[in-house]
Amino acid sequence: MYVLIVPASAPFVLLATVLGLSWWEDRVLPAPPAEPVDAPFTPGAPAQLAELPRVEAALTREVAGR
Repeated sequence: MYVLIVPASAPFVLLATVLGLSWWEDRVLPAPPAEPVDAPFTPGAPAQLAELPRVEAALTREVAGR
């Protein structure tokens, strides 16, 4: 009979763990700063990717070379 208690109580233990961690996060961890801190690195324009050769062109060159 005691063997059935562990599987039946597992969801409640997991729920209690999640609720406890949520409480701990809200109460114990320090609050984020009121003003956002400037990031040391601000990305500029996104990097341009090199243009890849077309698959069709590569295949036709291979077939034509044979």
